Amino acid sequence: MDEKCVVYRTVNIISKKWCLLVILSIHKGKNHVKRYNEIKKDVIGITPKSLSKVLNELVIENILIKKTNRTKVPIKTYYSLTESGKDLIKVVNDLKSWGLKWKFNNKKCENNKCQGCLL
Repeated sequence: MDEKCVVYRTVNIISKKWCLLVILSIHKGKNHVKRYNEIKKDVIGITPKSLSKVLNELVIENILIKKTNRTKVPIKTYYSLTESGKDLIKVVNDLKSWGLKWKFNNKKCENNKCQGCLL
């Protein structure tokens, strides 16, 4: 595959470390919106530097929207999914279905942390 291949380019975006976990964290937020610290708390093990980098890359790729409320102190920044990001959730749901069918003996997801899973 080369860099002109759509599959190559797409996988290059979403396969970066933490990327899908950050997207899922935002998707599971109230009204699919989260602040930086909420995402950091949700994505266990991510460093502040890594989270900032992933968020910026996802905004550049038009998967996330970054909104800043400057009318109050302290200034608050929120992240939400674009239409592109919402479509990506459908792909993640398909990945989950594939994994359950082919890799985990068609069992239901039994992770306690996933009980509130929206997928």
